[in-house]
Parts: sequence; structure tokens; C-alpha cells
Amino acid sequence: MNALSEYLTVLALFLLLAGPALVGHLHERRIDRQLKAAEAAQAASAARPGTRNLARTRTQKSSSRSTVPSTATWYAEGRRSKKLVSS
Repeated sequence: MNALSEYLTVLALFLLLAGPALVGHLHERRIDRQLKAAEAAQAASAARPGTRNLARTRTQKSSSRSTVPSTATWYAEGRRSKKLVSS
């Protein structure tokens, strides 16, 4: 009985430690299958002449882009303005 409980304890610890990795691996495989199916569907729709490609990506309008400058741009602008004021 003692050996059985030790065996079950080791098995439970193994599943506890390896479980998240196995779940992540299965998740990655599912995503890979979905990507392959989407690529195959896109290739099939592109191969048929006279059909419109409904999966086109929309271009982003310039008015919807962020107007906040990046940190590097902000720093460079500050340095330029200081140079102009000091000279």
C-alpha cells in the first residue's frame, strides 16, 4: 500500500509540473492547424479567377493613428529646442 501511494504521489507531482507545458503544446498545435487551414483557404480563393478576396487587410487611415510622439522623438525635439534657445 505504501508503494502505491508513493507511485501516485510521484505521478501527481509529474502531472502538476508537466501539465501546463502539455496544455501549452496542445494550444500551439491547434493554432498551427488553424493557420494552415487559413493559408490553404486563402490560396484556394486566390487560385480561382474572378472571385474577390474578402480577406484583404484594411489599410489604416492616417487620422486614426496615434498622434503621441515616441519617447525618442520627444527627447530629440527637446534637445533641438534647447540648442536653438541657447545659441
